[in-house]
Order: sequence, then structure tokens, then C-alpha cells
Amino acid sequence: MPIRVAALYRFASFPDPAALKPGLLATCLEQGVNGTLLLAGEGINGTIAGSDDGIAAVIDHIRTFPGCAGLEVRESRAATPPFHRMKVRVKREIVTMGVASVDPVAGAGAYVLPADWNALIADPDTIVIDTRNDYEVGIGTFEGAVDPATASFREFPDWVRANRDRLEGKRIAMFCTGGIRCEKATALVSAEGFDDVHHLKGGILNYLETVPESESLWRGECFVFDERVAVTHGLAGGTHALCRACRMPVSAADRASPLYREGIACPACHDRRDDAQRAGYAERARQAALAEVRGERHVGASYPLRGDDLP
Repeated sequence: MPIRVAALYRFASFPDPAALKPGLLATCLEQGVNGTLLLAGEGINGTIAGSDDGIAAVIDHIRTFPGCAGLEVRESRAATPPFHRMKVRVKREIVTMGVASVDPVAGAGAYVLPADWNALIADPDTIVIDTRNDYEVGIGTFEGAVDPATASFREFPDWVRANRDRLEGKRIAMFCTGGIRCEKATALVSAEGFDDVHHLKGGILNYLETVPESESLWRGECFVFDERVAVTHGLAGGTHALCRACRMPVSAADRASPLYREGIACPACHDRRDDAQRAGYAERARQAALAEVRGERHVGASYPLRGDDLP
């Protein structure tokens, strides 16, 4: 597969993130790299794809940013380009929590390597918290993990404050898909006065890639923000697909439901769209099918990433 896909994030202090945008965008365009990168005062986050040399050049450029020399990148391969254009955006946060006082650079919890994670979460004095959104938790999570049932990461601070008594006196271990949300979540919890706070280094993806299935405490599949939709142990492809209408994962059982219409509706959204919206989805699905017959890829069929959930 000729396309190199790089998912990255780094919490770092950028005094003027807007000043970093022109050079970063120019480097991406010069190298033929597409995707989305977010810049904020707290660092950088995003996913890009391109040739091996192109991605290497962009990563080298990012490593010149303040605090980014040690940038870690999670890479995968793709047969066809997953993105059709390059976007570099300056935002208030690289992962949206909505609490301006949280500082992941100075206040994040302790990293836990995947090899040490099982022992930590098996300890009865540890409370394990899944910091992802409810639709992600719904298809898989760690054995015994608490589900805050949040629809977005913005709801997580309120959940922490409402559950303060539940957290008191406990060792707190948090996790997310690739590490970014749980790292910021540990900074929030630390700022709330808890001092025994930990998070899974590299997130669920690092765990599934490195811990043997026979030793794993993961149950189900892990939702991912690319065309794979979900992965299992060894990062093998899962069984879930994506509803192109609501962008929710749909299981094999969902797809067998009479409420499921590929590209148009699923059991989760069939009653939440009007006729005009469904007609638009149907036309998009038709155009994508025609493009496939021609051996082309329809732009509307590409993965619709959620704004605050970039990996």
C-alpha cells in the first residue's frame, strides 16, 4: 500500500500558533500531503497522508516547533489517498474540552505503558475511566471500566465534578483511542485536586497493537477515525461499518435491521432526519456507487471526521 498515513498529537506551548500555520501549510502542499492539522496554544493534533518522503518532510518540519522535538507519530498504510485536500486550522484547543485553565503541558498525569496497564486496572483501589464518547464506548471498552456516558468531550469536566465522591481515595486510570483525550483528562482531574492519576500511553491502539490477545483485558472493538471504522487485537479490521448519514458505527446486527439503508439511515438515526436530508444522502450514495463502477473514488464517500475527535 503506497500511502503513508500519520496520526499525531503533541501538547506543547505555542505562544503564537497562527504564526506556525503558513510554513506548515506550505510544507504540506509542497510535499503533496493531505489531511487535517489543528494548531492551538496547547499544541498540535491531526492526521495526514501522502508519500513516505512527503510525510517524513512534514514530520521533520513539525519537530522544529517549540516542545515538539520528541513528537511521536502513529503510522499506518493505505491503498488509496484517504484525504482529498490539506487543511491547517488554528483553534482554541487541539481537543475540545472547554476549560481554559487546564494545562496538559504542565499538569498531565503519569503515563502507563501497555505492558503495565493490566496490573494497574486489576487493582481494586483503581477506578478505570473511559474518556471517550458514548458511541465509542458502546462497541468496546476495558473490562470493568466506568462509562461517563458523555456525548462529547465538553461534558467530561461536569461528569468529574458530579462524581467527585466516587473518585475520592482512588487511584485514577484513564484511557482513550490514541492518548490525546485521556492525557488532557488527567490534567483536568489533577487540577481538581486528585494526585494519583494515570493514563494509558498511546491509548487503546497502542495496547491492542502490543498486548497479546490471550492476555488482553479489552472487550469488543475500538472505534477509529478513519475508513477502518473499528479495529481489534493486532489492529486487525473490525466488523463495524459507518453510517454515512449520522457518522455512527453500525454493527452487523444494525446492518441487518430493516431500519438500515446503506448511505441513507441506520437504527440510530432513521427517525432523526427529514425527507430532504434523506434524499441528499441517497443521491450521495448513488454518485459514490457510480464512481466505484468507473474505478474512481467519490469525494463524498470519504470519511467524515468529527470536528473535536480528530485522532
